[in-house]
Amino acid sequence: MRTRARRRGRRRGSFFLDMIFLFRPCFSNILLLSILLLSSYPSSVLSSETKNLSPRNQTLRPLEELNKLKAINQHFRKINKPSVKTIHSPDGDIIDCVVSHHQPAFDHPRLRGQRPLDPPERPRGHKKRRGLRPKSFQLWSMEGETCPEGTVPIRRTKEEDILRANSVSSFGKKLRHFKRDTSSNGHEHAVGYVSGEKYYGAKASINVWAPKVQSQYEFSLSQIWIISGSFGNDLNTIEAGWQVSPELYGDNYPRFFTYWTNDAYQATGCYNLLCSGFVQTNNQIAIGAAISPSSSYKGGQFDVTLLIWKDPKHGNWWLEFGSGVLVGYWPSFLFTHLREHASMVQYGGEVVNSSPFGAHTSTQMGSGHFAEQGFTKSSYFRNIQVVDWDNNLVPSPNLKVLADHPNCYDIQGGSNRAWGNYFYYGGPGKNPKCP
Repeated sequence: MRTRARRRGRRRGSFFLDMIFLFRPCFSNILLLSILLLSSYPSSVLSSETKNLSPRNQTLRPLEELNKLKAINQHFRKINKPSVKTIHSPDGDIIDCVVSHHQPAFDHPRLRGQRPLDPPERPRGHKKRRGLRPKSFQLWSMEGETCPEGTVPIRRTKEEDILRANSVSSFGKKLRHFKRDTSSNGHEHAVGYVSGEKYYGAKASINVWAPKVQSQYEFSLSQIWIISGSFGNDLNTIEAGWQVSPELYGDNYPRFFTYWTNDAYQATGCYNLLCSGFVQTNNQIAIGAAISPSSSYKGGQFDVTLLIWKDPKHGNWWLEFGSGVLVGYWPSFLFTHLREHASMVQYGGEVVNSSPFGAHTSTQMGSGHFAEQGFTKSSYFRNIQVVDWDNNLVPSPNLKVLADHPNCYDIQGGSNRAWGNYFYYGGPGKNPKCP
């Protein structure tokens, strides 16, 4: 019972609170790693009105069941908007083509009655990659289906999606609670990072995998973090990448995702378009939809390029995915510190380890193989860059790498002419050295 409760309460931990110590150059790597071991997000305390939401709880009473259904229906009305076209994806997703200014972002008081902005100037030094068309990135559009101009594709939220969450209010969010003891640490990372300067964006190419996730309540992701704030209650982050999250999506497909918060995950922000915030401008990419194809061990490698940058004119943070496709933007008013600039950028992988049956999880990070195995076997970030104060893309200066559980998941950095700054990372989780 104790193991089940711990697994049910797992939520994504915060690596950022630990990283504040990286600003103190006098600390040794040993001390840094010991600090990382102390970080976690333990179980959240559910509200009385939603604590019985999960189907795992079999003691629902009729009134509680009715309140649960009412809460779900109210939430559906907020995030599932009327569509002009509906597309059924081979993976079971339903994609709604929603008029662009009716998407959830425009429920925000600051955006009500407005329309999406025109694209800004891209950073200097940025070249659009020739490659796969946007329709080739995701399963829902593989058979030539598209959303009409003036609409955006939105993955429809189903009842079972919300039922997998602990509560309606926590669905699509990362909950923030901390407990400083090593037994509660369930979040493990292998990342490259830069800090100590002012950053106005980041770019990298990431190869996509379909890592095995052992438990429904664990996940594996690879992403870029744009970070600013004091690493306390005012932490601002912008996040984008790919993830396998059975709890959020109900399957094991790698999916394109975004996230944001301006208060360290306390009350603001959400994944994808599950709240008012991110403004989508593209009618060919569905945030939260499955990416296809993915890379194969000793076989073909499929990577996507992500670029996040701050528009110098309006201050909004824009996102580009794949071969030059603008996805949309996070309005500057969503943030406090990120209205100005970022103080840290991170690139890399993260998993949740719920320690099933008292052992380390076998959930994989990246390809599920260690960094030393290299190309076609390990996962990688390549051509790692940042955007400077003058809207120039430049190589990430002084890129450092760190793995907080290197016997389970590790990282190795390097640089060459073809890939610029890069690193390999990942691992299998449970193995003889990671029991």
